[in-house]
Amino acid sequence: MKAIAAFPKERKIRLIDHPEPRMESDTHVRLRMLEVGICGTDREIARFDYGTPPAGSDYLVIGHESLAQVLEVGRSVNRVKPGDLVVTMVRRPCSHPACPACRSGHQDFCVTGEFTERGINGRHGFMTEQVVDDQAYLHIVPPALRWVGVLVEPLTIAEKALIEVIDVQDRLPWVGRKSIHKGRALVLGAGPVGLLGALALLVRGFETGVYSLEPQDSEKAHWVESVGGRYISAEAVPMGDLGARLGNIDLIYEATGSSRVAFKAMEVLGVNGMFIFTGVPGHSAPIEVDADLLMRHLVLKNQIFYGTVNAGSQAFANAVRDLQRFHDRWPEAVAALITGRFSAEKFETLLLGPPSGIKRVVTLAESAS
Repeated sequence: MKAIAAFPKERKIRLIDHPEPRMESDTHVRLRMLEVGICGTDREIARFDYGTPPAGSDYLVIGHESLAQVLEVGRSVNRVKPGDLVVTMVRRPCSHPACPACRSGHQDFCVTGEFTERGINGRHGFMTEQVVDDQAYLHIVPPALRWVGVLVEPLTIAEKALIEVIDVQDRLPWVGRKSIHKGRALVLGAGPVGLLGALALLVRGFETGVYSLEPQDSEKAHWVESVGGRYISAEAVPMGDLGARLGNIDLIYEATGSSRVAFKAMEVLGVNGMFIFTGVPGHSAPIEVDADLLMRHLVLKNQIFYGTVNAGSQAFANAVRDLQRFHDRWPEAVAALITGRFSAEKFETLLLGPPSGIKRVVTLAESAS
């Protein structure tokens, strides 16, 4: 089968002939990979910032944002059937018996750091024609989401964050148990993670703004306005003015990967506010931070800062549910998030060329009728 793979020792990305996977368990499922999204992680692996092949392999098949169709199921499989559309979870548990997170099915909170991740760390990914995986890691996608289902995995970043928002807000006596205080939210960044996060906040009733570099008359600005959000261009509005313009900001959802932007935005977080980090910055020069101001705000305004990475099963289930809600409410806007579909042969342009659009996707197969 053809596959797109990174060879770390050679520092090369190639389109290769990859062995067809075998079903080795009664709970295994054979998948035809339909589409795989390209994200910043894939581009960083292509720059060899990280990315670890499986043991015994000199290459890593990349790709972790997937949409697939079930081809074959093992005799004990009862969650999916041939023909189903599915997305596949990325992180797999470590092997330590004493890891409470992994042993309870919450490997996204692994305490040993010895988890593996498909297409990233120790396991081949999804940018190939067929994949075999266990049914435990599959989530069914409704047929109506065929052309946007590849957005499920990047949406899980916001979904995991919002699961934690509910838990954190339980500390506020006037917020109902296991509900969300629907205040003002600010999303930093207008990439796919930021825009999907904005949709997740909007459907939960947040008054949502998106702050990004693009000008006020850009396509991304019009997209944000079309779904009921407020777009604020960094060209026109300094970060320090956001609090005065928006009022008390209850939640900031960072989706830039820029420490400079994130730490500056902390200064405008409101009373009882939460700041969610989702970006992973690369290694760059140190930045200056007004640590005294941030610490005063953190204490005197009852603020909470936390990071979120990868996602567990509940976040995947919520992402499928919410993507359906988005699609029902804003079908054209959701479809517009995918700004290009490309064959596997275009891998160099996608991974090594300049980024463009919002979400670009590698198409590996058409779904069967």
